[in-house]
Amino acid sequence: MKRIILMVMPLLLIMLAFRPVKIHTVSGTVTDEKGMAVPFASVKVKGTTTGGAADSKGNYQIAAPSGNAVLQFSALGYENLEVNISGRNSIHVSLKSVSLKTEDVMVNRAYGLKVKESRQFGGRAPLTSGYISRDETYYRTDKDGEYIDFNREGYDKITENRFLKATDNPLSTFSIDVDAAAYSNIRRFINNSQLPPAGAVRIEEMVNYFKYEYPQPTNGDPFSINTEISDAPWNKDHKLVLIGLQGKKIPTENLPASNLVFLIDVSGSMQTAEKLPLVKSSMKLLVDQLRQEDRISIVVYAGAAGLALAPTSGADKTKIKDAIDRLEAGGSTAGGAGIKLAYRVAAENFVKKGNNRVILCTDGDFNVGESSDDAMERLIEQERKGGVFLTVLGYGMGNYQDAKMQKLADKGNGNHAYIDGISEAKKVLVNEFGGTLFTIAKDVKLQVEFNPAKVQGYRLIGYENRMLAKEDFNDDKKDAGELGSGHTVTALYEIIPVGVKSSFLQKVDSLKYQANIQPLSKTSYNEEIMTVKFRYKAPDGEVSKLMEHPVKDRQIAIASTSENFRFAAAVAEFGMLLRESEFKSSASFNNVVAMARKAKGTDEEGYRAEFIRLAESAQMLAANKKDPKIIREGEEVRSEK
Repeated sequence: MKRIILMVMPLLLIMLAFRPVKIHTVSGTVTDEKGMAVPFASVKVKGTTTGGAADSKGNYQIAAPSGNAVLQFSALGYENLEVNISGRNSIHVSLKSVSLKTEDVMVNRAYGLKVKESRQFGGRAPLTSGYISRDETYYRTDKDGEYIDFNREGYDKITENRFLKATDNPLSTFSIDVDAAAYSNIRRFINNSQLPPAGAVRIEEMVNYFKYEYPQPTNGDPFSINTEISDAPWNKDHKLVLIGLQGKKIPTENLPASNLVFLIDVSGSMQTAEKLPLVKSSMKLLVDQLRQEDRISIVVYAGAAGLALAPTSGADKTKIKDAIDRLEAGGSTAGGAGIKLAYRVAAENFVKKGNNRVILCTDGDFNVGESSDDAMERLIEQERKGGVFLTVLGYGMGNYQDAKMQKLADKGNGNHAYIDGISEAKKVLVNEFGGTLFTIAKDVKLQVEFNPAKVQGYRLIGYENRMLAKEDFNDDKKDAGELGSGHTVTALYEIIPVGVKSSFLQKVDSLKYQANIQPLSKTSYNEEIMTVKFRYKAPDGEVSKLMEHPVKDRQIAIASTSENFRFAAAVAEFGMLLRESEFKSSASFNNVVAMARKAKGTDEEGYRAEFIRLAESAQMLAANKKDPKIIREGEEVRSEK
């Protein structure tokens, strides 16, 4: 009998080990007390690493290990909620908004010691983990207030564009920018109950994160040109001019064949949940969009670079996803070697008249081999000559190198997005698939000439790192931004009309050797306030084409402007408040929220509603902005500003 039991026992153990695992799927919606959706609320299975987020309409779906598991719901500004599944497959929850008393912030100078998390939040609750800011240096804490690591995120300093006199500087020249990384990164900060550092606030990327309803181009042009003029919402004496470009929308089925090379950072810094695991989920979303004629390769890099997947047809989705699932993080980061190999693979499989692109997924924390900004930029500039474009997808927090990734995308004829969750991955790689990955016009430049009979001074809002010399406009060797299929680009100029007294315009002495230039009489092009000129090249072209668009001074009341104008103005005003801009005048969070609400429109994806929520959260964070108290063992020391 014992012999029989001993013989049967291994077989029973094997059968138990390979028994099917029961998964209990739960779906539902997350709303507030008024029944309004709570976009992107966090949904987790308690005691596990399983989790996700609701979509923009508050809908969620999650797979739990059993019908007895507990779900945890949380969102910025609401009480956390735990719900026992109790065998249910549909659970709708309502989160309660909360008010908090001031919490003392304590940070120990000895980095390894326990800290008590801390800030004043006025009307909304903080998340259980977050960033404590002091002089734009960040310390990360876990839910128990334990110090985790020193934050090494890298942002370039932004020097805001100033007001210039139209008589002295009649031309304003810049490159377009379709990147939207700044907005999703700012969202990450605010959702972690932290105002972003000024260097993270690129207003043009905030404005261009959103979709605007401009008309499609006609007459074979790759984009349409649209302008609108009204009062500046934050300064009644100034005018605001909107310039909007709408890229030609090409249906996905009509896009040329793609040769995509995913370049994946699998170094040790990519181990956390918001990095490589999110990268893998993002890639799978893109794989589902691929067609049989598309080809995808995967190059990985850590201490060295290697080919994880040879070029594979987009029809073979199972093979591609299996290769993605095998990716694991560990080691140092040899970014330069990975970039070289990725471009080599792209060149070897180059598709003429096709979409040839390297998609870099990383936190930007390169630390082995060619890793300096200069070395990486020169490498990318050299590789782009082969006709391969670059998309940079940034992931993670704590060591996210925003400045480096901006430079790589700019130098690589590409675009840059920050993926802060699976919803953003879906926006970039599914909803905006053509715009993200297929270029319809490259080296797109704008040059605006202002009529000094009407314009005393002007400033371009944002685009600080995209400014060009006036001579660059006609120089076809000068690199500029790319426009993707269906993409929109919006730029805003704040104008000081002739006759308005302004402290923003500084006087200079009269020139000794030059004749003093007199403004044009009001009979000279008296209907035009400015002329906008555009230059662009075909994706495979080397000679630019010129387009001109005179703008007549036909100002209308802001209440009568389009939703495009009012929402873009609200986003720009929000950016100036976050940057604490010296040009914000009477800007206020209340005005931002009110104007955005009236310009929300249909908002099918819920992105504009989410913006309103973020503005409200930022208003409360700004109202209670305060340096943390610093505590040594046994004593309390207030930090100095």
